[in-house]
Amino acid sequence: QVQLVESGGGLVQAGGSLRLSCAVPGSIFRSSSILGWFRQSPGKERELVASIIGTTHKNYIDSVKGRFSISRDNAKNTFDLQMNSLKPEDTGVYYCNTRVGGTWRTSWGQGTQVTVSS
Repeated sequence: QVQLVESGGGLVQAGGSLRLSCAVPGSIFRSSSILGWFRQSPGKERELVASIIGTTHKNYIDSVKGRFSISRDNAKNTFDLQMNSLKPEDTGVYYCNTRVGGTWRTSWGQGTQVTVSS
């Protein structure tokens, strides 16, 4: 299966910002109902952090509300995650995925590492 490509991770101090980007093949982008960013922190299961339906319906887990913002660019077939006021607990590997029909795609990319130092 085609993998999505995440980019933009890095090492940042607490309080800093990063912007992640996900490149999606056009056919998948157009057929996807939901776009999402997931996070897998050390010792924890992968969790859905933010998602977007269309351009305005956005959902976030409580721990990132007010700090993270998800957006999409339909012309470029990409979607981003702007992360502000980062905390050490935001550390993890971030993955993007899309939901086609009723399920998230089973093929995951390599993710992008985000490390927030205290």
